[in-house]
Amino acid sequence: MALPLAFFALFFAYPVAVIVGRGLKDGGQWQFGRFAAVLGDPDVLHVLWFTVWQAAASTALTLLVALPSAYVFARFDFPGKQLLRAVVAVPFVLPTVVVGSAFLALVGRGGLLDNLWGVRLDTSVWAILLAHVFFNYAVVVRTVGGLWAQLDPRQEEAARVLGAGRFAAWRRVTLPALRPAVAAAALMVFLFTFTSFGVVQILGGPTFSTLEVEIYRQTADFLDLPTAAVLTLVQFAAVLGLLGLHAWTVRRRESTLRLVDASRTARRPQGRGQWALLWSTLAVIAVLLVLPLAVLVERSFAGPHGYGLVFYETLHSAASADSTFAVAPLDALWNSLAYGAAATAIALLIGGLAAAALTRSRPAAGPSGRTPMITRLLRGFDGLLMLPLGVSAVTVGFGFLITLDKPPLDLRESWWLVPLAQALVGVPFVVRTMLPVLRAVDGRLREAAAVLGASPWRVWREVDLPMVRRAVLIAAGFAFAVSLGEFGATVFIARPDQPTLPVAVARLLGRAGEFNYGQAMALSTMLMVVCAGALLALERIRLQPRTGSTGGSAIDHSGEF
Repeated sequence: MALPLAFFALFFAYPVAVIVGRGLKDGGQWQFGRFAAVLGDPDVLHVLWFTVWQAAASTALTLLVALPSAYVFARFDFPGKQLLRAVVAVPFVLPTVVVGSAFLALVGRGGLLDNLWGVRLDTSVWAILLAHVFFNYAVVVRTVGGLWAQLDPRQEEAARVLGAGRFAAWRRVTLPALRPAVAAAALMVFLFTFTSFGVVQILGGPTFSTLEVEIYRQTADFLDLPTAAVLTLVQFAAVLGLLGLHAWTVRRRESTLRLVDASRTARRPQGRGQWALLWSTLAVIAVLLVLPLAVLVERSFAGPHGYGLVFYETLHSAASADSTFAVAPLDALWNSLAYGAAATAIALLIGGLAAAALTRSRPAAGPSGRTPMITRLLRGFDGLLMLPLGVSAVTVGFGFLITLDKPPLDLRESWWLVPLAQALVGVPFVVRTMLPVLRAVDGRLREAAAVLGASPWRVWREVDLPMVRRAVLIAAGFAFAVSLGEFGATVFIARPDQPTLPVAVARLLGRAGEFNYGQAMALSTMLMVVCAGALLALERIRLQPRTGSTGGSAIDHSGEF
């Protein structure tokens, strides 16, 4: 537990505290009266209300659309499932500015819908909500579907044999088991939409603004650090309260589950209803996910003189003195891969250790009926792990530049600065993906292994790890994806000669001209291909069961998978 605590204290709490402290001080004196002035501004209150409203609406709409798809991917076996699962995860890796641009090209002036039917949704709240569903669809499908695929379907079948209808059996048996995973997915979606930046900035125009957009405006456009600091603390307090509520509600519903090998629960669709559900899911993916991606691909080939590879060919060109980059744009691809691999390794190490420690934080109350202090501290850390998703990336980026510039932590010129910032966003996904599965493991298995003489490390290696290997792969895919697509903090700390793909895309989108826009679309298409290839490689890994399983365990004699 010491390593995750030190990591978050050093690379998150310290930079954020320093940058906020500088904003609230004037001549060495704290300016707490600034809170009343900022929070009394009607424009700020409108921004706060819209931030909460659109995040709640986006979360509800994402759950409504994605939960049926999570069931399809968990329980159905159909041709092309692995490829489709990778395609579903691709939107999540795209920088938010690219997602906003894709939907603007789809629903804005001169977009696909405008050209075909004269329908425009730009600068509309519906465009923002649909873009958020597009971006967060994979969070629900993979987080909930990952656990759903490992639930023993015979429990629900037993309820139906006893007379319960299909829906009643699902509501009374499966839904309670899925609640921790659903709550975790809803929390991640809410945090991402609550701190939405690129999507709202592009699609919202001057009408709609979130706290994150307002923090950026106050910092970069107006250089008003006190106002930005107040808004950052408001955002921090709201996220902290949400995490506390989430931890309290989920903890009351946790229970040991009967987990099985995911490969044994998927079946080909049977009956008209299941086939209809499958085809409706495919239709949603085609319209909501594939169509915006297709717009990006089409724009990347639409050259000045017709369709061709002109935008891709120029990405290989060496940078010139008056170029947008200090290096050729294609070099950003290799930078992103290297940064993403390093950030994924860090996130898996820190997140895995944190999840293992939090799994042990569930002892019963003491003889007095009170919860032990160590347990309450660990539960508090459970919520703190999610804070990087809810704190302004602008604040984190500036904090890195200000605090990590002196020995013994002078990292401003270090290659590791970017992976460390990206890992901050990846760790919560690792923890939230692994924790529901780890806490579902029957504790008696660990106790039996310990009684037989196994060390704590061997108990983890022989009992926990075999059951969560699938969750580890899902967590690795998420961590790698968010590392590839992280933009908010990376744009401030990436060296000019070592840009990532999102930074390169943002630089190109920030320059006028059809040629720069086409290159941005070409780089975005390459980012999609790289992400899809990496996720598909993870999906193709087969985890073979080992012999010597423990009878009567929570995995139903299936051995380690």
